[in-house]
Amino acid sequence: MALLELQGIGKVYQSGDTEFAALRGVDLNIERGEFVAVTGSSGSGKSTLMNILGCLDSPSSGTYRIDGRDVSQLSRIELAAIRNQFIGFIFQSFNLLARTSAAENVELPLIYAGVAPAERRRRALEALERVGLAHRARHQPSQLSGGQQQRVAIARALVTRPPLILADEPTGNLDSVTSIEIMNFLKELRDTGITVVFVTHEHDIAAFAARELALKDGAIVRDERRAGGKAA
Repeated sequence: MALLELQGIGKVYQSGDTEFAALRGVDLNIERGEFVAVTGSSGSGKSTLMNILGCLDSPSSGTYRIDGRDVSQLSRIELAAIRNQFIGFIFQSFNLLARTSAAENVELPLIYAGVAPAERRRRALEALERVGLAHRARHQPSQLSGGQQQRVAIARALVTRPPLILADEPTGNLDSVTSIEIMNFLKELRDTGITVVFVTHEHDIAAFAARELALKDGAIVRDERRAGGKAA
């Protein structure tokens, strides 16, 4: 059984009398441990697809299953639990709280999960150690470089130990050297068994993935697999 299964997924947005189909009958399986890039021009549907994969939006038609569970059958509380415990999110703009330390930013998902303070701190420091930033745990985002801020965001995504990481343009605000560093780290996560799906519009970044999905006009027009992706 695939980790993520999409069958006939469509998404239609309506504005007044006008309808816009952002996704059109998408069929897609993503297996455990895959490293997948989602590419396409602006308006191709890649952000809509990622929002549906992350249970941030619901499809207008079709079926989406996560680990065999039909998402449409889940309550709002169950969906929130999946987002908190099953999926780690990484964003282009990092989405860190400005006046909060790196460790406290990493702790946030554990607060929502009801984890006790001492355990939250232990796991946050463990996650920061994993991304090489334990020594910066008390620093606020303004005291960190862009690459360090993204690594804090990755630590926050990892702190709940999710089997799935969804990253929206994870290198969009980074220079080329730091971008390579972040992509190599995401590859290392894949090597530990975590499924990683990321959106990018950069061909050299997409080349890191072992599988690339190209979208156009709300449909997958190319599904390419390659051995291992770009070398480190």
